[in-house]
Parts: sequence; C-alpha cells; structure tokens
Amino acid sequence: MKGSLLWKRILQYKMFYLLLLPIVIYYLVFAYVPMYGVTLSFKKFMFNKGILGSPWVGLDNFQYIFKYSAFWTAFRNTIVISIGRLLIEFPMAIIVALLLNELAGSKMKKLYQTVFTFPHFLSWVVLGGILVNILGNTGAVHLVLSNIGLENVSLLSDPDTFRGLLYTTNIWKEAGWGAIIYLAAIAGISPELYEAAYMDGANRWKQMLHITWPSINGIVAMMLILAVSGIMNGGFDQIFNLYSPAVYNVADILDTFMYRLSFSGNVNLGFGIITAVGLFKSVISLALLVMANYFVKRMGQEGLM
Repeated sequence: MKGSLLWKRILQYKMFYLLLLPIVIYYLVFAYVPMYGVTLSFKKFMFNKGILGSPWVGLDNFQYIFKYSAFWTAFRNTIVISIGRLLIEFPMAIIVALLLNELAGSKMKKLYQTVFTFPHFLSWVVLGGILVNILGNTGAVHLVLSNIGLENVSLLSDPDTFRGLLYTTNIWKEAGWGAIIYLAAIAGISPELYEAAYMDGANRWKQMLHITWPSINGIVAMMLILAVSGIMNGGFDQIFNLYSPAVYNVADILDTFMYRLSFSGNVNLGFGIITAVGLFKSVISLALLVMANYFVKRMGQEGLM
C-alpha cells in the first residue's frame, strides 16, 4: 500500500524528478562510483593489476605519512590558514550583504553588487599572474622601491606577510560572490516588518540588528557548518598559484603537499600514499561537519541534518 502510494506521488511530480535526474546521474558517476578507489589507501598500487588486483598493505600507507615531517607541517598550515579564513573571510560576505542592503538606490546597489561579484569569475591562474607581476621579487612594487632607494619588500616570499596576503586577496575575490546568498535571504524579508519598526522609531541600525540579522541567521548557521566542514581544504587554487619554496613553512597545505608528492618522481611514493592523505582529510572533514551541525542545532538553528 505504501509502495503504490509512493509511486503515485512520484508520477504526480514526475517533471520535478526528471529535472533532478541529471544531478543524480552526475553524483553517481563522479562522486559515488569512484569511491571504490578509496581502497587504494590500504593497498600498494600496481599498474598491471589495477585497483582491485593490487595487494593489500593494511595501514602501511598511513604509517608512512604520519612519520613524514612535511605531512605534519602541511597539516598544521592547513588548520591555521583555514581557521584564519573562518575568522576573517567568512564574516566579510555577511558584512558586504548587510551594507549593500542598506544602500538606498536600486541602481547603485546593482552597480556595487556587480563590481563586488566580478572578481569571482577571474581564475586564480590569472589573478596569481597579476599578483606575481605586482608583488613578486621582480614585480612592480620591487621596481618602485628600488628606484626610490627603499628596501625591497617581497610580500609573496615573506613568511610574515604571506598569510595576510592570502586572506586579503581572497576577500577581494570572493566576498561579493558569497554575499549573494545572504542578499537573497534578505530579499525574502517582509517590508511590513521594516515599516512597523520605522513607525516605532527604529533607525536603520536597529532595523538591521533586530529584523535583518534574525531573519538571515539561519542561512548564516548553514553556511558556517559548510565552512567548518571545509577546514581541511585550505584553498588549493589560490595557494598553488601564489606560493613558492620560500614560504612552504607557512603556506604548504595538505592539497599542495599531495600535489608535490604526486609529481616528486619518487618511485616509493605510490597512489596509495596520496589516497591515504585524501582519506585522512575526508574523515576529519566528516567529523567537523557532524560536530558543527550538532553545535548549531544546540544553539537553536535547524542545521543540515
């Protein structure tokens, strides 16, 4: 009885399920089917035998990476950089959305939103080249300082300034794009709430504090969960296009570490080692996702699960 009722509902909304079908197929092909490759973490991969035929080595791959000092340096940098992004970059999208919402003219609001959103569509390959030409050892800033007789300061190769440069450039690139989802939530707030607050004497600041913010804090909580679960990523595209051996000690994250490990040319480092690092990242990310969701729900929000 329940099965027939389920099929009736599916047929009733068949067009919606057809719209979902390409997404389901995409995730099946590119996300779920390849998951059997995780078994490489516990194998010594041999090209002639393939993934399923390669011999099992137990936890040897994990023991290898845990004894590798460069791995723990990359792990530490990943955590530090990602926490910095969470504390510095995450609130900026919210601030941009709130400030854009306070602009009176719709044309001016659209103009600023376009200006703030545009950098998102530039790849880090392009932006990395621009920043290297400006801030690198032979860039424009170096030439200017040299010509006026001042000491050269290379922000891209200075460990003390590199992380700050990461946060600054990523805010410039992504804050406007990240603000879109908050602006969409703000657009759904009933204008009657603002009118009633205005009639009661609330100024713009109090309206934002007591109407706008409570109306979007559910979205903020959801985005915070996703941001916490992504702590182990660190931002490969940006760092890979900006860092150099001079800043490996403060900038090398797990993703860049795996990239260099993959192309190191060391025959003793196989796919199993790289997959083990990836699995290590995924397990920690899952744990962070569950923990963040738990704490958000304890704070009275819905969460993701």
